[in-house]
Amino acid sequence: MPRTVSRSPSYRRRHSPSPVGYRYDGGGRRSRRDRSRSPYSYSHRRRKSRSISPRRHKSRSPTPRRHKSRSPTPRRYRRQRSRSTTKSPIPKSRSPSLEAIERKNAIEKLRKEEEEKKRRQQEAELKLLEEETARRIEEAIRKKVEESLNSEEIKLEIQRRIDEGRKKLFDEVAAQLEKEKESALIEARQKEEQARREREELDKMLEENRRRVEEAQRREALEQQQKEEERYRELERLQRQKEEAMRRKRLEEEQEQANQMKLLGKNKSRPKLSFALK
Repeated sequence: MPRTVSRSPSYRRRHSPSPVGYRYDGGGRRSRRDRSRSPYSYSHRRRKSRSISPRRHKSRSPTPRRHKSRSPTPRRYRRQRSRSTTKSPIPKSRSPSLEAIERKNAIEKLRKEEEEKKRRQQEAELKLLEEETARRIEEAIRKKVEESLNSEEIKLEIQRRIDEGRKKLFDEVAAQLEKEKESALIEARQKEEQARREREELDKMLEENRRRVEEAQRREALEQQQKEEERYRELERLQRQKEEAMRRKRLEEEQEQANQMKLLGKNKSRPKLSFALK
């Protein structure tokens, strides 16, 4: 966006009013005929050139411009000549060109400002128009919807959809409840089956333990019986040995007694002994 420069009214008051009304062409310059007919043109230009030039003040154009001199004389020579020559008249063609350029710049700036103002105004009007259009469209849609909702057909359709939605909701709830009930029954069956398997496993464990205990008891009883039988046999053997010892002792005693009797009988009378061969 171009930089705006404030227009100072004091800048206009520096110009002396001309008795002749200027006519400008489309580019903002005075026609050559008006400049030639003006009786104060040369003197006015000379006074204006000797007075404080508006170029020393702030330029009204967005960017400062340096105007090249139309004179082919070098700058250093021009400075020396201006210092040596006093009150030398300024060329006539310089001041009107600067005024025309500044006037053209001012007119161009005003034109751009006017265009920018018009553009902003158009944008604001377009925005307002869009907002108003959107508001009217929204209002029309709202009225149309209200009219549609207030109609009997729409009310019946809404009621039908509400009934369908309620029925669908009830069906979904019933299906969900049935599904949950079936899931609960399946879970209960699974728990019952699990409990039955656990009871069977426990019974098997108890039966196995009982069998092992019985087997251990039977084995222990058998071992005890074997020990008892072995002890009984040992006792019988000892008893037989004792009885055999007693019998041998008795026989020995009887033999000894018989021998003693024989010896006693021989001493009293010796009977004749007859030996016969069989």
